[in-house]
Amino acid sequence: MTTAAGGAPQARPADAVPVALRLVGQIALITVDNPPVNVITSEIRAALRGALIEVRRLVPAKARAVVLLCKGSTFFSGADIGEFSGPPKEQEYRQLFGELEQLPVPVVAAMHGTVMGGGVEVALACHYRVAAPGTRLGLPELNFGIFAGGGGTQRLPRLIGVEHTVELLLSAKPIDAARALELGAIDALIEGELTSGALHYAEMLLASGKGPLRTCDRAVDPATASPQILERLRADARRLYPNRASALQAVEVVASSARLSFEAGLSYETEQVNIAKRTIESHALVHLFFAEREARKVPDLPRDTRARSISKAAIVGSGTMGGGIAICFANAGIPVTVLDVSEQALERGLGTVARSYDAMVSRGRISPAERTARLAAISGTTDYAQLRDADLIVEAVYEDLALKRRIFSRLDEAAKPGAILATNTSTLDVGAIAEATRRPADVLGLHFFSPANVMPLLEVVRAPRTAPEVIQSSLEFARRIRKTAVVARVGYGFIGNRMLEGYGREAERLVLEGETPRRVDTVLENWGMAMGILAVFDLAGIDVGVNVHKANAERYPPDPSYYQADVALHAAGRVGQKSAAGYYRYEAGGRTRLDDPAAIAILRQTAQRLQIAPREHSDQEILERCLYPLINDGFRVLEEGVAIRPGDIDVVWTSGYGFPRYRGGPMFYADSIGLRQVYDAICRFRSEHGPMHWRPAALLERLALAEQTLANWECSRD
Repeated sequence: MTTAAGGAPQARPADAVPVALRLVGQIALITVDNPPVNVITSEIRAALRGALIEVRRLVPAKARAVVLLCKGSTFFSGADIGEFSGPPKEQEYRQLFGELEQLPVPVVAAMHGTVMGGGVEVALACHYRVAAPGTRLGLPELNFGIFAGGGGTQRLPRLIGVEHTVELLLSAKPIDAARALELGAIDALIEGELTSGALHYAEMLLASGKGPLRTCDRAVDPATASPQILERLRADARRLYPNRASALQAVEVVASSARLSFEAGLSYETEQVNIAKRTIESHALVHLFFAEREARKVPDLPRDTRARSISKAAIVGSGTMGGGIAICFANAGIPVTVLDVSEQALERGLGTVARSYDAMVSRGRISPAERTARLAAISGTTDYAQLRDADLIVEAVYEDLALKRRIFSRLDEAAKPGAILATNTSTLDVGAIAEATRRPADVLGLHFFSPANVMPLLEVVRAPRTAPEVIQSSLEFARRIRKTAVVARVGYGFIGNRMLEGYGREAERLVLEGETPRRVDTVLENWGMAMGILAVFDLAGIDVGVNVHKANAERYPPDPSYYQADVALHAAGRVGQKSAAGYYRYEAGGRTRLDDPAAIAILRQTAQRLQIAPREHSDQEILERCLYPLINDGFRVLEEGVAIRPGDIDVVWTSGYGFPRYRGGPMFYADSIGLRQVYDAICRFRSEHGPMHWRPAALLERLALAEQTLANWECSRD
């Protein structure tokens, strides 16, 4: 069994041969077949070494050239990510690639599909590289906090130079074969059938007297590693990967190819990549890779649960969220009907959708023809009867329980039997909404994040009576619409918004204690948050938060300062970007945050009314005051069973709330700095600010005092 990016684990039939060798005339054809995506596992490496031994036996009497290719959808897709947590494997890769490179006859790599990481490094160890048109090649290892460790940092610069190699590593995205040919990373494009084309290419090499052309024997163009170029590349690494070490390491290791011998460069690469693999950054990113896959598994869902077919969808509400969900569905090729209360509201909502598609065309993200096709998949209505054919109906109106219950009562009458009825609520009781129908088993929460057509996260909220096949259907549907799904049980705010409460509370309290919105947000952003929380409130709409807190007032402690910064700004008509004024000021139609003395004056007046004295705060205090309540509530979410696993919480926060992936998510981060540190800080703030908000979660307290980790706790539950 193997696991790799782009492919689910899949067992090979017992009698299948992963690597086959046969002679085609004078050419030894090596074919690899390791479905689903030809991951380079230890088994494949061993089988390839065996094939190379056999090739050496055939050379030169029977075999004068070698062609290496893969069956299935792609050439090698990369290394086995499952090996990352074990002993270093670089020496194995170096040995295999060295044996391949040192074959005494020309070796041709024939590529197709998406060739990533170790797959590219295999091809670099071959003497010639050809590819089918449309093949994509990339080195995405920085996504895991490391860089190419199988010779890629030393071989690729010998083909395309240091500058282009570093640019490819820093982008972590694949390039098209046509671009690879232009750069010199491959030698030819093969039109038509790849195997016959690659064999013909090898025959042409022999006919023209070409022998091995080893990448290791080539020289790196020193002009591509000038001091000016290297300084620009270092600046790019710092800009693209703030607070991270691996990108700067990658620049230096690639640059070493211009001054070290090939063998010395390989040794330096191995030394540095093994250092990178031991960092928190790498452990965090690998943790998230597996956490995202684990999140798809619901332990008590029967293994034989079958999903319902979803071919048509509908949405109730054409506002910002409803329109974004409609775009998301249409982009996935799913016809969707949008319902609103009036023709005017519907026209306004669909007009916004059309303008969103216009913007995509203007940015070059889609073609005019794609815009036309996607808009054609979206229709509008004011009649519930028009939703009769929908397999999935998503309610996306504002947070009002009574309103949502009325809508679900109407959907109960209009929807066909077996249709899945979903609410997009971000805080309300999905079970209470489901009880407004005679089919609560068909009801669940599908909490999209705004903008719904951009944000990858989807919280799948399981109500007490939701049927297993409805959960399974939603998880499979999430993959169709390219969402990262996490299952949560009913609880106020579910996972993400529940944890947001304390985070936002302290940020607002800090500005009442005299900090500017800019200072609070800058500290958070410099630490790694994609956007400071006060800027997030401006983006989402301060009125949204105020309305949620009014509707749920009984849930909150009797603290007169609780979220009062929001209340004061809202009372002054400042609701964020849509009013061009919130915590910041905005130019008409713009999103650039501008400091606003008027906002600061309102915050100071509110603090005086609440008798909150101004004080100074260090950056560390700002971070701890904001992040530790978030983590503390994460422990409560686990205690209460709202989240299945700590990793699910990390996926929610890195996919939906801008938590830095290289810190692994809030629960991984807590483990990485030590639960005792978090616990002690919360106790310190309790003594300074009182126990109302600063009570350690029972699970956090238990693990911290026992000097245990969440990882220990999770293992003990298995």
